[in-house]
Amino acid sequence: MSYQVLARKWRPKSFETLVGQEHVVRALTHALTTGRLHHAYLFTGTRGVGKTTISRILAKSFNCEQGVSASPCGVCTACTEIDSGRFVDYVEMDAASNRGVDDMAALLEKAAYAPARGRFKVYMIDEVHMLTGHAFNAMLKTLEEPPAHMKFILATTDPQKIPVTVLSRCLQFNLKQMPQTHIVSHLTQILGDEGVSFEPGALRHIAKGANGSMRDALSLLDQAIAHGAGKVEEEGVRDMLGTVGEDHLFELLDALQAQDVAALVAVADVMEARSLSFESALQEFASLLHRIALVQFAPQAITDVFERERLLAYARAFDAEFLQLAYQIAIHGRDELALAPDAYAGFTMTLLRLHAFQPEGVKTSATLPAPRPAVMPAAASELVPAQAAAPAAAPPAAMPPESPRTPAAATTVPVQAPVTVDQGPEEPPPPWEDSQPAGQRLAEPEPAAFVAEPAAPQADAPASAPSGIRLELSPELDWHAAVNACGVGGMVLQLAQNCEFVSLDGIVLRLRLAPSHSHLNALPSNASKLQDALSACFGQQVRVSIDIGEVTSQTPAQAREEVRQARQAEAVAALQSDPFVQELIKRCDATLVTSSVKPSGEAE
Repeated sequence: MSYQVLARKWRPKSFETLVGQEHVVRALTHALTTGRLHHAYLFTGTRGVGKTTISRILAKSFNCEQGVSASPCGVCTACTEIDSGRFVDYVEMDAASNRGVDDMAALLEKAAYAPARGRFKVYMIDEVHMLTGHAFNAMLKTLEEPPAHMKFILATTDPQKIPVTVLSRCLQFNLKQMPQTHIVSHLTQILGDEGVSFEPGALRHIAKGANGSMRDALSLLDQAIAHGAGKVEEEGVRDMLGTVGEDHLFELLDALQAQDVAALVAVADVMEARSLSFESALQEFASLLHRIALVQFAPQAITDVFERERLLAYARAFDAEFLQLAYQIAIHGRDELALAPDAYAGFTMTLLRLHAFQPEGVKTSATLPAPRPAVMPAAASELVPAQAAAPAAAPPAAMPPESPRTPAAATTVPVQAPVTVDQGPEEPPPPWEDSQPAGQRLAEPEPAAFVAEPAAPQADAPASAPSGIRLELSPELDWHAAVNACGVGGMVLQLAQNCEFVSLDGIVLRLRLAPSHSHLNALPSNASKLQDALSACFGQQVRVSIDIGEVTSQTPAQAREEVRQARQAEAVAALQSDPFVQELIKRCDATLVTSSVKPSGEAE
C-alpha cells in the first residue's frame, strides 16, 4: 500500500475534529441545526488554515443521507464520495487556472439542472479572487437569485480583490491562523497515534516554522520524520529548518545581563560554525524581547505557563527602557544586515551595540573606564553661573582633601534645598563653542546645588544611603528633593518622578500616580525598590503607598520637563542669534531645525 502524507491522512472529516477555528464551527453548527442555510459562503484566510476542509465538511452536512445536520455520518455513499473527491454533485474549481468568463459560463450552465444524486449541488471555487471581472459579472446574477438546489462556497486568500457586489451576497467567515499551542497539541496527538517518538521542543520549532498553517505544519512534520529516520528530535529539526534554537537566544540574554562581551561573541561564533541564519536570529531575538516586555506589563498575555515562568527572571533583570531600546536595536540590526560587510559582522556589531547601550549603572568596573571626578572641567564651568559652579568644584570623596580638616559626619540636608545628584559623565560642548568668544557661548542656567561633604562611616547611617545624603522625614516633605536624592534609576525613577506627594501618616508615605502613568506601577517590585531607596535616604523605615488618580500639583517629571523646555528655548535662541549661524543661513539659504538642537550636556 502506498504511503499517504500526513496532511491528507489527518485532514479533519467533521467539525468535531477541526482544530483552531471554533468561531466558524460555532456559527455553521447553529445554522445547520436551525435550518438557516444560506446559498453562498465565503471563507477567507491564509494558506493551510482549513478553507477547503470546511468546504468539504459543509458539503457533507448538506448531502448526508441521514439528513442535513452539523454532524454528517461520514459512512454513507455521499459522505465517503465527497471525502474522496468523487461525488458528482460536489465540484471543486480552481479559479487560478479556470478564471475566464467562458469557464464560469460553462459552470453556471450546469448549475441550472437538478442534482443527480445529492440533496444540493455544491460548487466550491478556490482562490475566487483570481476570476476576471467578466467572470464575476457572469456569476453575479446566479449569486443574486440562485436555484433552490444550488450552494456556492467561495474561498480566497485575498478578499480585498473580490468585488463588493459579490461580497454583499455571501456569508463571510474569516479563518484565523493557527496558534502555536494548537499546532503543537495536534501534532502531539498525531505522533502518538502514528507511534513516532518525538521531543516536545522539536514540535515547537515546527509550529513556529509553519506560521499558523496546519497543513504546512504537517508537511514539515513529514519532513522531520524522514530527516530523523523515524524520530522527531529538536536538534535535527533545528538543523532541518536552519532556525536558531532558544538556547542560543537565552545565552545572549545571559551574556547581556552579565555584561560578558566575550560570551556574546562566542554565541555568534557558534552560530556561524553551524551556518545558522543571523537574520532569523535577530528576528527571533526581537520576538523574545517582545515577550519579556509583555511579562513586565501584561503577564497574562503569555498563556504558556512554562514560558512565562522562564521569562519572569529576565523581566526582573532588565529595565523596561532598555528592553524597548534593545528591541529597536535588534529590528534595525536585522534591516542593516544587507549593508554590513558580511552577515557575521553585522550580527556581532548589533550585539556590541546592545552591550554599549545598556544603562551605565549596571556595567561592571572591568568594562567601564575609571569613574569621572566630580570636579567640573574648566571649559564646562564657564557654561554655568558662578554660584552653581563653586560647589561643583569641591574635591570628590575619592580624592584626599586639600585641607587637613576632619571629614564631617553624614550631613542632614534641609528639605527645602534642592539636591543635585551626579548623573554621570557630561557630553563635551558642541564643536562650534570652541571657536566662539567666551561671551557668545551658550549659558545654561542651573539651580543652586547643595553638595554634601564626604561622610565618614557612622554606625547610625544606612549603608545604602546614596552619597551619604540623608533627608528629614516630615509632613512638609519636599518630594522633588527626595526624588533627586534617593538615587534610583530606570523605571523606578520614572515611577517616582511621575508621582506627587499626598501626605505622611506616621511612616506611611502616600503618593498619587496619574492614570496615564499607571503602567509604571504594574510591577510590584518598582514600588518596593522605591521604598527601599527612600528608607535609606531618610535613615528610617518608610512604607510607600501609591494611589491611582489625577494629580493636582506639579510632579518632578513635569518640573524637569519645564526646565528642559526652557533650556531648549534658550539654546535655540542662542543659535539663532549666533553670527556664524546667521551668516550660514543667509549664504546657503539654510534652515535651523529647532527640534535637533540639544542644550550642552543633554544626552541625545
